[in-house]
Amino acid sequence: MSSVKLHIDDVSLSFGGIKALQHISFDVREGEIVSVIGPNGAGKTSLINSINGFYKPQSGRILFGGRDITKLPPYKRAQLGISRTFQNIALYTNMTALDNLMAARHLHMKSNMLTGALFIGPAQREEIEHRVIVEEIIEFLEMEAIRKSIVGTLSYGLRKRVELGRALALEPELLLLDEPMAGMNQEEKEDMARFILDIHEQRRTTILLIEHDVGLVMDISNHVVALDFGQKIAEGPPAEISQNEAVIRAYLGQENG
Repeated sequence: MSSVKLHIDDVSLSFGGIKALQHISFDVREGEIVSVIGPNGAGKTSLINSINGFYKPQSGRILFGGRDITKLPPYKRAQLGISRTFQNIALYTNMTALDNLMAARHLHMKSNMLTGALFIGPAQREEIEHRVIVEEIIEFLEMEAIRKSIVGTLSYGLRKRVELGRALALEPELLLLDEPMAGMNQEEKEDMARFILDIHEQRRTTILLIEHDVGLVMDISNHVVALDFGQKIAEGPPAEISQNEAVIRAYLGQENG
């Protein structure tokens, strides 16, 4: 059995009287695709925001690779190998797709401001090395045709793909995907699902996915966690979760059978 990559231990998060997360615990094992499902307001995005450090839980612990990261700021977690996409696209819309991916390489850059500005010696070699990595991602995500396009001019589906590329440019060990297919048409969804599976299989990246498309979740996930009103109501393999009565009532809005 693979080792535990991410351990969520009794995490609770509140905003005033609103209990966004209530005593949530589960594991994400190395090499898995784990999906978190639930209706709107279930606490899914609050969970991802807690994992990457945007929110600070009032209680509980979050361990990554056995290390307690509960109190670390977001940039420290990114340095450890956690990257994410956002439910609402967060890109540099006036920059090209290529430049957006290059910007994500800043965590791996070692040159200082002076050598970077002069673009000499080590800074020049480093720039070339980072560009090679970014070009590989562009090829991997089939973005060659838009590499020099201004992001703000691209279709919604392509911007989602650029955002996925930017997350990959951080070379994550854990990739957090917050509704990566929201707002897409069927063809775009199929492309994104294919890329997620390729990231998992070819890059051996551990993935935590939030997605409303239940059919897709059941097709690509190794493990599923279901939330409702900030509480975990079920956890297990997709086939088991798809038949769980509590999940059907809360998420699908109908009785089983």
